[in-house]
Amino acid sequence: MLRALFDAGESVDLVVSRAARLTILDETGSPFRDAHWKDDLARWLGRDLAGADVVHWPAGDLAAGPSSGSYPARGMVVVPASTAACAGIAIGLSKDLLQRAAEVNLKERRRVVVVPRETPVTRSHLAHLIDLHDAGAVVLPASPGFYGAGASASAQQLIDFVAGKVLDALGVPHALFRRWSGELNAPGKP
Repeated sequence: MLRALFDAGESVDLVVSRAARLTILDETGSPFRDAHWKDDLARWLGRDLAGADVVHWPAGDLAAGPSSGSYPARGMVVVPASTAACAGIAIGLSKDLLQRAAEVNLKERRRVVVVPRETPVTRSHLAHLIDLHDAGAVVLPASPGFYGAGASASAQQLIDFVAGKVLDALGVPHALFRRWSGELNAPGKP
């Protein structure tokens, strides 16, 4: 998602929750530290961030720019969104900057895209997702469309499909997947 936003020339205000830091470390072996965030992010993404328009805000900084409705933003993506993040945003808990920024974007009627991480889901998680939808968020589960690249799709193609759907929800142009042309077995189909 971050690579695609940078490739599209979008500015990014980055908030990495405590739970996300633990997940990043567990799943990639890479730490994400506030004091070294740009180096850690560049290493994690495998790219130079010299030209990227990105600002990192610590999750515990409730006075950060994104905590205010007067801070200029086009919207927000919460990806991946844990069940705890979805619940906190749905009930307006604002226990950290991630939840507060999402609440601010919802109250300002800006686009908020929430990408739930968990499966299967409980009834309470479904209720929170419905509450998010009713509050104006786009609930976009990380469910790749296998039709886009076919049964032999690579993991990267499936990831790109979900990232592309998030970008579509934000109105950000991309070429992460081949769009349906209305024709079966269209030329160029992988």
